[in-house]
Amino acid sequence: MEIRRIQASEITSAVKELFMDMNYNIGSDILSALNTAKDNETSDTGRNVLAQIIENHSIASSEQVPICQDTGMAVLFIEYGDHVVIENGSFEEAVQEGVRRAYIDGYLRKSVVTDPVFDRINTKDNTPAVIYTDIVKGDKIRILAGCKGFGSENMSSVKMLTPSAGIEGVKKFIMDTVNYAGPNPCPPIVVGVGIGGTFEKAAMLAKKATLRPIDTHNPDERYHALENELLEEINNTGFGPAGLGGKTTALGVNIETFPTHIAGMPVAVNICCHAARHKETEI
Repeated sequence: MEIRRIQASEITSAVKELFMDMNYNIGSDILSALNTAKDNETSDTGRNVLAQIIENHSIASSEQVPICQDTGMAVLFIEYGDHVVIENGSFEEAVQEGVRRAYIDGYLRKSVVTDPVFDRINTKDNTPAVIYTDIVKGDKIRILAGCKGFGSENMSSVKMLTPSAGIEGVKKFIMDTVNYAGPNPCPPIVVGVGIGGTFEKAAMLAKKATLRPIDTHNPDERYHALENELLEEINNTGFGPAGLGGKTTALGVNIETFPTHIAGMPVAVNICCHAARHKETEI
């Protein structure tokens, strides 16, 4: 396979378009789930809230304004082909510039601060983005991107379970996390679960799980069944849309897994609000 040369400006343009698009236009998987939830919701208040959420998404799309005032922190999962060379700039700089231009040119709220504890000065362009890169075979670059608001991010959690906890321990931790979150993450929510790997790998899996379309499922039928079981149990909590009661507390539960150490069973839960903004592209 020959080396493929891609201009840095092409990366920047693609990233800018992704973040503007996801902030203005709700994903078809989420919109479909919201409409189905509205039709099936038994609570009048819950049905009303879902109708308003759907109307909000329609206005955002037609007027090309943000779905939510919290336009999130940019997160990107990138598969970088080993036969790709970036010209006239570095890949990292090209991605960060794409995020910068999206948030400035798209009039999206800038929410990133320079230091997490002491200075906390706004960077004024929503960079730096969080970038995870995997080198894969091929001559293409695949970008999966999301922007995570912190109303839901703050409700997320990770726990280092031991194997003796078993499947019941996994389920209990997930449900404990969701119950503690309650109405805070703007339900109906999408729940991303990462199981396995190490402390940080489980968290990455959970974040990536929130970016997976909710009309898909884990290819392992055991985890697919667990996704369905957890979704039903979460919706039985009664928090409902906006936490005002009803049967629609979650739109989906996505589980991703990774091999782990014989002595451990890390589990992470990343909760996402009903906007669940995610887009992907291939260059």
